[in-house]
Amino acid sequence: MTLHANPWLAGVAAPPIAEAQGWIEGRTFPTEKPLIDVCQAVPGYAPPPALTQHMAEALQHPSTHRYTDITGLPDLCTALAADIGRSFGLGEKPSVTAENVMITAGCNQAYCLATAALAKAGDEIILPLPYYFNYQMWLEMIGVTARHVGFRPEAGGLPDLMEIEAVISAKTRALVLISPNNPTGSVYPPEYLLAALELCKRAGIALILDETYRDFMPHDEPPHQLFHTPCWEGHLVHLYSFSKVFCLTGYRVGAIVADPKLIEEIGKAMDCVAICAPRIGQIAAIHGLKALDDWRHGNTKLMRDRLAALRDAFTRNDLGYEVVSAGAYFAYVKHPHRGRKATDVARRLADKQNLLALPGSMFGPGQEDYLRIAFANVDATKMPEIAARLAADAVDEAW
Repeated sequence: MTLHANPWLAGVAAPPIAEAQGWIEGRTFPTEKPLIDVCQAVPGYAPPPALTQHMAEALQHPSTHRYTDITGLPDLCTALAADIGRSFGLGEKPSVTAENVMITAGCNQAYCLATAALAKAGDEIILPLPYYFNYQMWLEMIGVTARHVGFRPEAGGLPDLMEIEAVISAKTRALVLISPNNPTGSVYPPEYLLAALELCKRAGIALILDETYRDFMPHDEPPHQLFHTPCWEGHLVHLYSFSKVFCLTGYRVGAIVADPKLIEEIGKAMDCVAICAPRIGQIAAIHGLKALDDWRHGNTKLMRDRLAALRDAFTRNDLGYEVVSAGAYFAYVKHPHRGRKATDVARRLADKQNLLALPGSMFGPGQEDYLRIAFANVDATKMPEIAARLAADAVDEAW
């Protein structure tokens, strides 16, 4: 007997990161031209010693190895609510409390649980182009239709709200926005996000706002004022991750911030798929929020320096590649090989320039002219070398 996979699952494309990493599998790279991996958004350095030491000590306690509450450790829910209050300037009577928080096994799980709670098979969720591929993949797996709106490079990647409004139907359950954006790095202005929330209120749908990279904003001002709006819980679902700012990608710890009634429903799904997020990751996140402010701010500055170095490196006249938008962890780059598939361009860069980046086609239709560079993976001193390798590719006519 041959087992047949669920056709919704079977119809989903293979994970893009694994595919790209397969391009260099088994290769060795010369010391004079080592691999520069800007494929995946992974911090290129370890957590601070104070954090790893805290986790090592926590491992000695029996409770560390047990389940937590379904919604997460109460101390972490409280600490994140307080952090949101500070980061968004909510004042002495904050509109976000621990009851609004659920801790998840990373932001990917946060998205999956939130969308499963909001939409059923046959419903629709709006994903602007270019989309984060895992978000598209998940909707396909659960039978929810992703409605796309076009990429606007001339607008720095901001989706057109009028176009979004035009595709809302009786089946629409949510609009998904990511700011700073993955894959484009674009930072959505506060007034844009407020207008998006107002649109969702008028339409009676949710705004799912993924702020995984909010710790890497280009300024120190609050990212937006959405938590200041009356009854924000009626339409806003905020997603967050501790993975990047505290370098905890392998520990899987993220969060959903939403109406407590929706959190209660999401808890049913969490109990089935994971019971709870890993306790050790939650312990690390608590310590990060309470004791590592200086390191956290230093991490933010480090990424700003890397972004500045990348922008400076791309000013050379012979580059051929153009930064369309950049911020936080990512640069979305237009390649000079018109008419070539983005996958062909990316594979050639891996083969000939030892530079591993993702093709724009992995982020949806109409993206063949682009590549995503996860520049935060590498030191600022390597940005000129990235630009040099792209310049070498631009003038190499041998395909």
